Amino acid sequence: MTIHRSGSAHWTGGLKDGHGRISTQSGALADYPYGFQSRFEGVAGSNPEELLAAAHAACFTMALSLILGEAGLTAESLDTKARVALEQTPDGFAIPSVELQLSAKIPGTDDATFQKLAGTAKANCPVSKLFKAEISLVAVLVE
Repeated sequence: MTIHRSGSAHWTGGLKDGHGRISTQSGALADYPYGFQSRFEGVAGSNPEELLAAAHAACFTMALSLILGEAGLTAESLDTKARVALEQTPDGFAIPSVELQLSAKIPGTDDATFQKLAGTAKANCPVSKLFKAEISLVAVLVE
């Protein structure tokens, strides 16, 4: 089975003085602004790295929910933040690392089991597999 999802971008102008708009198939983003200033200078608007971070956080969290269910567990809450690093290298810009930060409330489990299941989700979520970057995970089980 293959599922296709799409997004699009429109750009006008040069790199620093230009501007773009991004859209998603679902309509969650529709002509949302992005540009050099929102990517590198903290101006309002989106950027590719935060979209990758949101996608990775969502994918990892869903993967963990699946893995928990397979282990007979159900999360009361899973809160994941992904932090994507963008660095300038001699060859241009690169994303060398992604840090996943997870806070979870899962009745009926212990920390060792939780860490093992969270690590499995990190390794097997499709977005994790997409990255060639180092992906770290800080997982905290809330009592």
